[in-house]
Amino acid sequence: MNMRKIYRYALAFMMIGASLSLQSCEDYFDLHENPNLVSNPPLNAMLSTTTQKTGLNSQRIAATTSFYVQYVASPVAGNGTDTYQVTDLTGTWDAIYLAMADIYDMKQKGLEEGASDYVGVANIMMAYHLNLIIDHWGDAPYSQAFDNTTLTPGFDPAQDLYAEAMRLLDEGIAELNKTDSRIPLRDEDDLIHGGDKTKWIRTAYAFKARMLNKVSKLSSYDPNAVLTAVDNSLQSNADDADMDVFAVRNPWAQIAQNNTQLVLGGWLSEQFVDHLNGTTYGVVDPRLSRITDPTDPKFSLDPYIGTPNGVGNVGPRNNTDRDEVYISRNSPLTGDLSPIIIVSYAEMKFVEAEAAFRAGDRDRAYAAYIAGITAHMNKLGVPEGERNAYLNNPAVGVGAANLTLDLIFKEKYVVTYLNAEAWVDARRYDYQYADFTLPVGADIPTFIRRVAYPQGEASKNPNTPDSPVLSERLWWDI
Repeated sequence: MNMRKIYRYALAFMMIGASLSLQSCEDYFDLHENPNLVSNPPLNAMLSTTTQKTGLNSQRIAATTSFYVQYVASPVAGNGTDTYQVTDLTGTWDAIYLAMADIYDMKQKGLEEGASDYVGVANIMMAYHLNLIIDHWGDAPYSQAFDNTTLTPGFDPAQDLYAEAMRLLDEGIAELNKTDSRIPLRDEDDLIHGGDKTKWIRTAYAFKARMLNKVSKLSSYDPNAVLTAVDNSLQSNADDADMDVFAVRNPWAQIAQNNTQLVLGGWLSEQFVDHLNGTTYGVVDPRLSRITDPTDPKFSLDPYIGTPNGVGNVGPRNNTDRDEVYISRNSPLTGDLSPIIIVSYAEMKFVEAEAAFRAGDRDRAYAAYIAGITAHMNKLGVPEGERNAYLNNPAVGVGAANLTLDLIFKEKYVVTYLNAEAWVDARRYDYQYADFTLPVGADIPTFIRRVAYPQGEASKNPNTPDSPVLSERLWWDI
């Protein structure tokens, strides 16, 4: 094990518990002085904390939304998240805002110390967290949340937060393009890009491409602006923004580990499994065997069986037996040491494919579509022969003239497995994936469009709006 890896593992253990929180500002969600908080942490420690929290918050959100896009399903019938019931996401909301507080402090310290590299990275991570908020809750505190002026900040309109996130990305790119940062990024402290400024700039453009593509339903949508952002974004799988430093293991792997200890979770949805196993499309996707482990042949002759959303594990065995499939600790995506992927090159190729298709450039759209599948299969270690057989299948390799948005969304759905961005796509696409149905016993009559404001926020901040029904669309989904 090299010294960098040793340092990163040691760092993970140093960041357990209270030491994870380094925020020095007294804001509305940090009401009491905590003696365990470091009052004036150095920039390198702040960078380690904020980059780790960014990765963990990406997973934390996806742990909920992966039910909504039916990557996973509860083994228990009528599970609240599985069936669109109002669930309290106070823990997720607080984790995002605590990370934003740390990011805010890092930016202020970076400005004070002339460390433009840190200011740039802070802006990019703040923009990412703002998008997590506005993509799931809509209006939210921001302009008054970090300046110590109030314990009950107002809620800024989501459209204003979208504009602010875009501004932060542009500002972050400008800061990272400077060459006079008094304190450079250090490899061992940056848990996402190892101190590589070029990759951070490309990630900022990837976030811009996501944001510009998110408004595809609005008259302001500009596919050419999306393509410009894509051109400046991630250039290969090596550019992927991911985080792989954990106290014990990747949180998805922890869910799989917990399942073996009867803390049940992480069962793959019938919808997702059928998407891959040939049931829905008549094509077996070789990525399936790199995503999950087959069922135990003692219990089933079918190697890949998913769990229906809302129904729970259908057996006939006890739901601790592997007669249906679940998140695998053997997958490159969810192994113990697998990185949490925040945004990937493969995803960017599908953003490009969609934008080029909408712009009328079928040749570019098709080339990006093929490149996206190829990149994702390469990332999962699919052998070349299996990869090429899939790409050459007439249902997949349809040619530029026959490419459709349905095919683009169908393949992107696989690429964004367990990523929070998948729920943005599902809503933009109006859940039109083949054979996609409401979970059994859904609490609302249509697909879910938003989450409820957390009880913890409502209890301490009277400015918290009343939560609308979960079928109400956010501003970019109309």
